[in-house]
Amino acid sequence: MSRLFAFGLGFSAQALAERLADKGWQIAGTARDPRNVAQLDARGYAVARFTGEPGNAALAKLLQGTTHLLLSIPPGKEGDPVLAHYRAELAALSSLRWIGYLSTVGVYGDQDGNWVDESTEPKPNTARTEARVEAERAWLAFGEQASVPVHIFRLAGIYGQGRCVFDKLRDGTARRIKKGNQVFSRIHVEDIASVLEASMARPRAGAIYNVADDEPAAPGEVVAYAAEMLGMTPPPEVPFEEADLTPMARSFYEGSRRIGNARIKSELGVELRYPTYREGLASLLEHTS
Repeated sequence: MSRLFAFGLGFSAQALAERLADKGWQIAGTARDPRNVAQLDARGYAVARFTGEPGNAALAKLLQGTTHLLLSIPPGKEGDPVLAHYRAELAALSSLRWIGYLSTVGVYGDQDGNWVDESTEPKPNTARTEARVEAERAWLAFGEQASVPVHIFRLAGIYGQGRCVFDKLRDGTARRIKKGNQVFSRIHVEDIASVLEASMARPRAGAIYNVADDEPAAPGEVVAYAAEMLGMTPPPEVPFEEADLTPMARSFYEGSRRIGNARIKSELGVELRYPTYREGLASLLEHTS
């Protein structure tokens, strides 16, 4: 019996879990919020509440029998919380066949709008992305020590049903921040699930994959396109220097890069269902209209 355990059964992990559950897999994992634990329990998943603490007996029990481990919890001040507290339990799992770590393309830092691929040396420019690079290295090292194939997935900006620009346009929070030569790469959550499934079918220890669609674009361009689809007037452009942004939001604009995705196609045989934001938004609008 195949069993997925996801540390952090959130947006991306749930997209994968739904597919695997339909194929008869057992699904287990963790959530921080008790309400999310209850919702996931109601879907037939075995879920423990986990906020980064050691000694969680319920969590350790649910790990038993795990064949595929997915990690989507960001590192904290003390590094990766899973490795910090549950390394021994994971190393003892004789059933474990695949580990996937969900990282971010933010590890490449600012590349002045140039294309990057998996051979590009990470250049983190925030404490958050520095911690991501360290977590990537720690998981790759664990895989070597435990003789389990570990795979790093560097995700571009994630969107999907319930988490996209349409929601922000409708509630009036969408903004068009203008910054010269600023481009972002994106990925639909269902395409993330496709990449993860493909990797599970073709494990390769130490593999790193960029998970992004084919067309990086300026964020304001996407907002304007989505507004047109809704028949709305797009919000006015605001120069980056004048924008009132949170430190987290501002950090996203401190790096411009185009993410190359050739490896997921050539090595994993992935054909993106939503190769650009246009196909992705069209599908989301169709399902919410």
